[in-house]
Amino acid sequence: MFRKIARLFVIKTNWEAYMIIYALALGAVERGSVYLTRFPGFGGKLLFLACTGAVFMAGGKILDALKYEKAQRLAAAAQEAAPRQARQSSSRREREAA
Repeated sequence: MFRKIARLFVIKTNWEAYMIIYALALGAVERGSVYLTRFPGFGGKLLFLACTGAVFMAGGKILDALKYEKAQRLAAAAQEAAPRQARQSSSRREREAA
Protein backbone atom coordinates (compact mmCIF):
# COMPACT_ATOMS: atom_id res chain seq x y z
CA MET A 1 0.00 0.00 0.00
CA PHE A 2 2.83 2.38 0.91
CA ARG A 3 4.50 1.65 -2.43
CA LYS A 4 1.35 2.62 -4.34
CA ILE A 5 1.13 5.91 -2.47
CA ALA A 6 4.85 6.58 -2.97
CA ARG A 7 4.48 6.15 -6.75
CA LEU A 8 2.16 9.17 -6.79
CA PHE A 9 5.11 11.40 -5.89
CA VAL A 10 7.45 10.18 -8.64
CA ILE A 11 7.81 12.34 -11.74
CA LYS A 12 7.71 9.99 -14.72
CA THR A 13 6.97 12.10 -17.80
CA ASN A 14 7.91 15.50 -19.18
CA TRP A 15 4.29 16.59 -18.89
CA GLU A 16 4.33 15.96 -15.14
CA ALA A 17 7.62 17.83 -14.87
CA TYR A 18 6.23 20.82 -16.74
CA MET A 19 3.18 20.93 -14.46
CA ILE A 20 5.41 20.89 -11.38
CA ILE A 21 7.64 23.60 -12.82
CA TYR A 22 4.53 25.68 -13.59
CA ALA A 23 3.34 25.30 -10.00
CA LEU A 24 6.77 26.30 -8.71
CA ALA A 25 6.72 29.34 -10.99
CA LEU A 26 3.30 30.42 -9.73
CA GLY A 27 4.48 30.20 -6.15
CA ALA A 28 7.71 32.03 -6.92
CA VAL A 29 5.93 34.89 -8.65
CA GLU A 30 3.48 35.17 -5.77
CA ARG A 31 6.34 35.27 -3.27
CA GLY A 32 8.22 37.72 -5.48
CA SER A 33 5.24 40.07 -5.61
CA VAL A 34 5.14 40.02 -1.81
CA TYR A 35 8.82 40.96 -1.78
CA LEU A 36 8.15 43.83 -4.20
CA THR A 37 5.48 45.32 -1.93
CA ARG A 38 7.36 44.66 1.31
CA PHE A 39 10.75 45.86 0.06
CA PRO A 40 10.14 48.59 -2.51
CA GLY A 41 12.99 49.54 -4.77
CA PHE A 42 16.03 47.68 -5.94
CA GLY A 43 16.09 45.19 -3.04
CA GLY A 44 12.59 43.94 -3.77
CA LYS A 45 13.40 43.55 -7.45
CA LEU A 46 16.50 41.53 -6.61
CA LEU A 47 14.51 39.25 -4.32
CA PHE A 48 11.86 38.83 -7.03
CA LEU A 49 14.56 37.85 -9.54
CA ALA A 50 16.03 35.41 -7.02
CA CYS A 51 12.65 33.70 -6.65
CA THR A 52 12.12 33.33 -10.37
CA GLY A 53 15.75 32.34 -10.97
CA ALA A 54 15.40 29.51 -8.48
CA VAL A 55 12.50 28.14 -10.55
CA PHE A 56 14.66 28.15 -13.69
CA MET A 57 17.41 26.24 -11.91
CA ALA A 58 15.03 23.74 -10.32
CA GLY A 59 13.18 23.21 -13.60
CA GLY A 60 16.39 22.53 -15.45
CA LYS A 61 17.46 20.05 -12.79
CA ILE A 62 14.12 18.23 -12.95
CA LEU A 63 14.24 17.96 -16.74
CA ASP A 64 17.88 16.82 -16.71
CA ALA A 65 17.06 14.17 -14.12
CA LEU A 66 14.22 12.86 -16.28
CA LYS A 67 16.52 12.70 -19.30
CA TYR A 68 19.19 10.87 -17.25
CA GLU A 69 16.70 8.35 -15.85
CA LYS A 70 15.31 7.65 -19.33
CA ALA A 71 18.81 7.04 -20.70
CA GLN A 72 19.58 4.78 -17.75
CA ARG A 73 16.43 2.73 -18.35
CA LEU A 74 17.25 2.38 -22.06
CA ALA A 75 20.81 1.27 -21.27
CA ALA A 76 19.54 -1.32 -18.79
CA ALA A 77 17.04 -2.61 -21.34
CA ALA A 78 19.79 -2.86 -23.97
CA GLN A 79 22.04 -4.80 -21.59
CA GLU A 80 19.17 -7.12 -20.77
CA ALA A 81 18.38 -7.68 -24.45
CA ALA A 82 22.01 -8.30 -25.51
CA PRO A 83 22.40 -11.74 -23.82
CA ARG A 84 19.00 -12.78 -25.13
CA GLN A 85 20.04 -11.92 -28.70
CA ALA A 86 23.35 -13.73 -28.25
CA ARG A 87 21.54 -16.88 -27.12
CA GLN A 88 19.18 -16.71 -30.06
CA SER A 89 21.97 -16.27 -32.60
CA SER A 90 24.06 -19.10 -31.08
CA SER A 91 21.09 -21.49 -31.14
CA ARG A 92 20.43 -20.46 -34.74
CA ARG A 93 24.04 -21.25 -35.65
CA GLU A 94 23.80 -24.64 -33.96
CA ARG A 95 20.68 -25.49 -35.96
CA GLU A 96 22.35 -24.45 -39.21
CA ALA A 97 25.45 -26.53 -38.40
CA ALA A 98 23.37 -29.65 -37.74
